[in-house]
Amino acid sequence: MKQKVAAATVTAAIMFGSLTVLPAPAAYAAQAAEVTWGVNMRTAPSASGDVIRMLKKGESISIIDETGSWYKISDASGKVGYISSNTKYTDMVSGSSAQTVTAASAGSNAVVKKSVSFRKGPSTSSSRIRYMKAGEQVKVTSKYNSYWYAVTDANGVKGYVSTQSQYLSVGSGTVSSGTTNSGSATAPSAPTQTPSTPASTNASVEKVIAAGMKYLGTPYEFGSNRNTTATFDCSDFVRQAFKDALGITLPADSRQQGEYVKNKGNYTTNINNLKRGDLMFFMSYKGSSASAYSGINKSSQKITHCGIYLGDGKILHTYSNESGGVTTSVVTGKHWEYRFLFGGSAL
Repeated sequence: MKQKVAAATVTAAIMFGSLTVLPAPAAYAAQAAEVTWGVNMRTAPSASGDVIRMLKKGESISIIDETGSWYKISDASGKVGYISSNTKYTDMVSGSSAQTVTAASAGSNAVVKKSVSFRKGPSTSSSRIRYMKAGEQVKVTSKYNSYWYAVTDANGVKGYVSTQSQYLSVGSGTVSSGTTNSGSATAPSAPTQTPSTPASTNASVEKVIAAGMKYLGTPYEFGSNRNTTATFDCSDFVRQAFKDALGITLPADSRQQGEYVKNKGNYTTNINNLKRGDLMFFMSYKGSSASAYSGINKSSQKITHCGIYLGDGKILHTYSNESGGVTTSVVTGKHWEYRFLFGGSAL
C-alpha cells in the first residue's frame, strides 16, 4: 500500500517524472530507491541548480538525505546530486515486491522471475546484451553494489542485471549449459516492464486528453511560442497538454519528444498496438495513398509531426489553420496511418 511522502511543492518544470522510494525507516540515509519517471538530477537543491543529467525510468539510486523539498541522492556510478521530492511525483512503497534483494553469495544460482535487461555494465546506461526471459536460470557471480548482480547465463555470457526482487529469485534453480535464448536485444512481446499501476496510468492519460481537448480550435503556428497558449504547433500542443494535466514538461520539439518516448522503452512501430494516450510520431507527407510510402525505410525517416492517440483510430493534434487548429482526426486509412513511424507512452 502506498503512503504519500510529505514534501513542499516545487516548480513542476524541474520534474519530468516520479520516484518510487523503497521501504524506508524514518531517515533517508543510504535508502535504496528506483526512478519510475525521468527526473532532472541537479548540482544543488534548487530549480536554479545546474542539471547534471536526466535520471531515466528504471535507474537505481540511493537517497542520502532530504533537504526541504529535495532529495540528496547518488546514482549507480556514485555521482551525487539532488532531485525534487515533490509529493505529486513521489510515493513511499511498502511490501515485499518493492524490497531490494539481500546480498547473494558468489556462485549462487538464480531464476529470472520477470523479463529483465541483461547489460554489459552495472548501469542503465550500459548497452543491453538482450532481454532475459522469465524462467531462465543464471549464476550470480557477485553482487557489484546494492543495485546490480554480476551474472553468467547458461551460454556462458557474462553481464549485469538488477538486484530488484521482482526480477530474480536468488538461491534457486540450476544452470544448464546452452538452455537460454542467446538472442538479440528485441524486447519481449508482452510489455512486462510496464509499471503495474494501470489505474493510476489511465487516470493520468485521461487528464492529459482532457487538458488537450480544452484547446480545441486554438490556431496553428509553426514554431509557436512555448511560453503562451495563444497558438500551437504540434509539439508545443502536446507539451502543453502534459504540462497542464500533470506538471510534466516534455521536450520542446517533436524529435526530442520521440527520443523521450523511446527512452522510456515501451514503444511500438505497429499502429494497431497503440493505447489511448500514447504519443504518435510521423514522417513527412508524401501523398495521400499507401503506395506513396511503399519502399520507404521508416527507421531512417525524421519525425515531422506528433499528436496524442485517442483510441478508435483517432488522434488529437494540430497541423494547420485550414484544418481548424487543434483538432481531432481519423488516422486509419488516411495518410496519417501511412506516415506513422512509432508511438508510445510518455508516462
